[in-house]
Amino acid sequence: MTKSDDGKARTVCIAQDPDADALLASSPLAALVGMLLDQQVPMEWAFTGPLTLARRMGSDDLDAGAIAAYDPEAFTGLFTEKPALHRYPGSMAKRVHQLCEFLVEEYDGRAEAVWADAATGTELLKRLKALPGFGTQKAQIFLALLGKQFGVRPTGWREAAGAYGEEGSHRSVADITGPESLAEVRAFKQRAKAAARAASRSN
Repeated sequence: MTKSDDGKARTVCIAQDPDADALLASSPLAALVGMLLDQQVPMEWAFTGPLTLARRMGSDDLDAGAIAAYDPEAFTGLFTEKPALHRYPGSMAKRVHQLCEFLVEEYDGRAEAVWADAATGTELLKRLKALPGFGTQKAQIFLALLGKQFGVRPTGWREAAGAYGEEGSHRSVADITGPESLAEVRAFKQRAKAAARAASRSN
């Protein structure tokens, strides 16, 4: 996940913070945790979370085994410490802890093992949906992120990712490559919310 197909170091620009983005680019678990945190908070806040969590654990990276072994109450304290890691720090701490427990049990603690040998997009989507905290939409967005920015492209990955896999779209974090695309994705989300509100009023 740290290298592109041409062997050069991979870079992402999701968190809009150089250090946080460097961790997302190099750490499969950080990318997964960022995706898990990406709900009901700005995307930059969610994807800066993995770096903040790593630093609060006294490390420069996240380790699924270390998180799974962490006392749940103390782990929640890492999230609630100001500034809080999420708008709902208690519930999100629990979800991250559960995610890492699952990765330890099913994948020897290796986040990248979730997608490393997936033969098809359908298989990868199924694996992602099995992760604690990952519903269909979150799984499809992360699948699109893997394909578009991390070169993880099993057969049929775009189709499995649904609309999020469309080339040239600006629907989700999978399409964020800098400030301009972040603004376009945010505008798309605002339009979608407005359309949903209008539809609910007409019913």
